[in-house]
Amino acid sequence: MKTKTLAYILKRIGLALLTVWVIITITFFVMRAVPGGPFLREKALSDTAQAALEAKYGLDKPVIVQYGTYLKDIITKFDFGPSLKHKGQTVTEIIGDGLKTSAAVGLTAAFTALIIGVTLGALAAIHRNKIIDRIIMVFSTMFVSLPSFIMGSLLLYLFSFHLKWLPAFGTSWKGYIMPIVTLALYPLSYITRLTRSSMLDVLGQDYIRTAKAKGVSGGKIIFGHALKNSLIPVITYFGPMLAYIVTGSLVIEKIFGIPGIGSKFVTSITDRDYTLIMGTTIVLAMLIVIMNLIGDLMYKVVDPRISFD
Repeated sequence: MKTKTLAYILKRIGLALLTVWVIITITFFVMRAVPGGPFLREKALSDTAQAALEAKYGLDKPVIVQYGTYLKDIITKFDFGPSLKHKGQTVTEIIGDGLKTSAAVGLTAAFTALIIGVTLGALAAIHRNKIIDRIIMVFSTMFVSLPSFIMGSLLLYLFSFHLKWLPAFGTSWKGYIMPIVTLALYPLSYITRLTRSSMLDVLGQDYIRTAKAKGVSGGKIIFGHALKNSLIPVITYFGPMLAYIVTGSLVIEKIFGIPGIGSKFVTSITDRDYTLIMGTTIVLAMLIVIMNLIGDLMYKVVDPRISFD
């Protein structure tokens, strides 16, 4: 069993590394194939000056040489190169600064959504077809259907402009309340529905009925068996969702003026900052791959019946 588990873990790590390499390769060559160049917007830029800039950033070398250097720097130093527009700053520094803010807001939103979503989903499943179940399902359906930018705008108008309880921009801890709520509402509602559906399925299993027949307490059945075994779909969803939220929502960061990685990504596109575009794209993809890998490995922890074959 231990050999199979180790082999499965090594296989998944290998596939994750292969996926990251494919993403880096595709991102690099797609950006190199984009028409134009990063310095075309510079005013009164002579051919000599443009050639000097290309030489400075290594863009005058053959594409395959640039790719080899880029891949080597990522593997050995996790270095995505210098920013083409932010003088004196590297892409890694810019992503790190933005990721600090996005991670603080995103992690809070993600775990708030997880805790409240699982709780409400379990509550709805236990009280199936009762008034509390119907109320939870009505609100979860509404928040799942409502786009985040509309919810963010509504919260902004209500609590900032109308009631004036919270600041409109995320420059203080109060300014992060509305972005966190906006980011958490959709995954919270989705996790609620997912937990309810999964838990209803688990509660109908034979071993649950057997436990009830043996006189096992309701609390132990719910928390010791049903809830734990119904979390596998939630884990599957939570990994990529966590990576997406932590990396930053482009729209939400723009609405609330949060200086996160999402807003930096938008700015890099408008500035044609190729190295920053590639860096943020690769980091987002890596986070998703890592979260999927962790989610796969967590299956065994949640449900020991799962075998790694």
